[in-house]
Amino acid sequence: MDFLTNTNALFFIAAYLVGGIPFGLILAKKFAGVDVKASGSKSIGATNVLRVVKEKNPKLAKKLGIATLALDALKGVAVLTVAYFMGLSEATLWGIAVLAVIGHCFSPYLNFEGGKGIATGMGVMMFMLPYETLIALAVWGIMAKTLRISSVSSLTGVLSLLIASFIIHPQMAHAPVVFIVFILFYKHIPNIIRVIKGEEKRVI
Repeated sequence: MDFLTNTNALFFIAAYLVGGIPFGLILAKKFAGVDVKASGSKSIGATNVLRVVKEKNPKLAKKLGIATLALDALKGVAVLTVAYFMGLSEATLWGIAVLAVIGHCFSPYLNFEGGKGIATGMGVMMFMLPYETLIALAVWGIMAKTLRISSVSSLTGVLSLLIASFIIHPQMAHAPVVFIVFILFYKHIPNIIRVIKGEEKRVI
C-alpha cells in the first residue's frame, strides 16, 4: 500500500493513464462519426485524423487535426506542470515525460496499442528541453514544407532534437531522451519501411 501513497509513483501512474487518452479517436468518432483505428494508417494521431476525416468533411478535418495535435501535445505537459509546481525532482519529471509518451504509444484504453507519439513526445520535450525542441520544430517545419511526408518530417525533427541535446546540454543524463526517441522511431517502423519502398503517402 505504500506504493499507492508514494507521490512519485502516483505521478508515474497519472502520466501513463493521461498519456494514454486517445484524443484523436475520441474526437473523430464524436464529431465526424469515423473510426480512425479502422481507416487510413489506423493511427490515432493528428495526421491520420486529418486524412480520414478529410474524406468525409474537409472543413472539419483541419479543425479536428489541430485539436488532436494540441491535446496530444498538452496531456503530458499537464502532468509535468503539476509535478513541477509540487517540487518533484528533475529525475521524476523525466520519468513522467517518458511514461506519458509510453501511455500514448501503448494506450491502456486500446489494448496497449496507440499512436506514433510525436505530438506527445514534442510536448514533454518542450517542457523539459525547450531550446532543443524549438530546433526540432524548425527542422520539422522545413522538411514538412519541402518533402510533405509527415513521418520523414517528424523523425528528422526528433533526430535533430536528440543531437541538439548532446550539444546544448552535454553534461545531462541523456538516457530519457534516447529512450523517448527510440520509442518514436520504433512506432514509425512501418512508415520507415514504406519510405524505403517509396510507398509513403504525402500530406496534401
